[in-house]
Amino acid sequence: MKRLRIAFLFLAVLLVARVQDLAACTVIAVGTEASADGSTIATHNDDSSGADFRLWITRGQKWPAGAKRDIVADSHNYGDFGKYPKVKDYGAGMLVGEMPEAPLTYSYFHSRYSFINEKGVSMGEATHRNDFKSTELRKKTGDLLFGKNTGLIDCWNAQDIALERATTAKEAAQIMGDLVEKFGWKDPGETINIADGKEVWIAEYYGRDLWCAVRMPKNAFFVAANHARIHSFDFNDKENYIGSPNLKSFAVENGLWSEASGLPFDPAEIYSPFKAGDVYSTRREWRILDLVAPSLKLDPNAETFPLFVVPEKKLSVADVYKLTADYYEGTDYDLTRQPLSGPYGDPQNPYHIERSVNCFRSCYVMIAHVKGWLPDAAKCLVWYGYGAADTNYLTPLWPTMTKLPELYTIGNRYEEFRRDSGWWTNSYVQQVARTYYTGAIKQIREMRDPRMEKIYKETDAIQNQAAELIKAKKDKKAIELLTKYGNDTAVAWHKDWLFLGDQLMGRFMWTKDKMKDLPASKWWNDIMKAAPVRPAEEMKK
Repeated sequence: MKRLRIAFLFLAVLLVARVQDLAACTVIAVGTEASADGSTIATHNDDSSGADFRLWITRGQKWPAGAKRDIVADSHNYGDFGKYPKVKDYGAGMLVGEMPEAPLTYSYFHSRYSFINEKGVSMGEATHRNDFKSTELRKKTGDLLFGKNTGLIDCWNAQDIALERATTAKEAAQIMGDLVEKFGWKDPGETINIADGKEVWIAEYYGRDLWCAVRMPKNAFFVAANHARIHSFDFNDKENYIGSPNLKSFAVENGLWSEASGLPFDPAEIYSPFKAGDVYSTRREWRILDLVAPSLKLDPNAETFPLFVVPEKKLSVADVYKLTADYYEGTDYDLTRQPLSGPYGDPQNPYHIERSVNCFRSCYVMIAHVKGWLPDAAKCLVWYGYGAADTNYLTPLWPTMTKLPELYTIGNRYEEFRRDSGWWTNSYVQQVARTYYTGAIKQIREMRDPRMEKIYKETDAIQNQAAELIKAKKDKKAIELLTKYGNDTAVAWHKDWLFLGDQLMGRFMWTKDKMKDLPASKWWNDIMKAAPVRPAEEMKK
């Protein structure tokens, strides 16, 4: 107990330190009747300037009676999970408690966030940008949820534990809900898109022991970008809505909402109020919804959007990949058309005022593509790529694989550049492309896109082969097939991406194209001529 009391003193500090880094992600979900092949699709653009980008497979196993599982605050903060749980290296994480271990746990991918298990349960997360300052009621809400927060469960622990134990999306939402009811939620609010090959649930965790989740219609599409999205909750529909028993009563008892107000019960507004006019989040949501359902003619300046929309065409993984790489192309917000994009249309300038889905600080892009009709070992497919989506590539991986290439477990963004590290190699291409984006992105796409189309087809065939082997009771051969294909594809991509980076460096060095000048446009030159000289006092800072 003394250890727990000491740990509580640090939780608030850890919470504050992580808010700005965490509130930067975008998630998408596609139902079975909205996808091109009848699968569920769940994504996560994990955007972080400080994330540990290493990737491991945490192996499932049987546990003896009475076994305990650690509860660790900030457990994904530069610990080494290569030999977990035999070796428990939590890095900057802090052991704050323990709970009974499940008799059987499942294998899952562990990285900045854990995202898919061997049963095909998959998820991403988007941290809420809360406004607990603008009104007295909102200040009161913030104090109630986080003022004396002694919660032990953060998003990292919640997702790890759910993936260790869940076989369905609904079960995963409930497991995480049970955790926050028992131990309390210590993080800012989170929206989590959970899919399993058959259905999708959208879950939100607000603080204390408060949470709720909604089943997404099978023909629907969802996006969230760092603010709460569940604005209504049907307490009578137990099939499609689940949540904490005190979801409404806590608001009533603490004066946060009342029946007499005449306002509908709105979990997002009550427990995770959003700052008016904050287009950092809403513009991304507008853009993605407008791309999949343009006939709705949604307002780019609106502050709320429908929780679900029906896309106007069925979406493939390739379609969704393009959404994760979007920077408002062709709109008034197009980042390549802004002055901060420079003379050569760089959408990844870190000083851009507008925030797009594609982001220079992406740790990884994850697209879970789960075909519910396949055996578990073959269906738990994730497309994984390091860095910003417009300049990266995707590799098919399964948590049932027996090994991963070393490139996924090498490197640290706070240490030296390494050509054998997957993240560093993708970051290399991404950074070099910024020298002359207009030309570099064309070369990247010419190399990547046809190859991705080939890999999509090959992966589908490999999954079907593995399914047939499993059907014939040849599970080991099926796993060997998936492991070899995933590893070979990852290693080949890495080698060729290094070569591509070197090509781009040589071609566009000094913002020239093969040492030929690349003149800036008249528009850019006019901007530069009109720009004021930097004040002398600024030079002293």
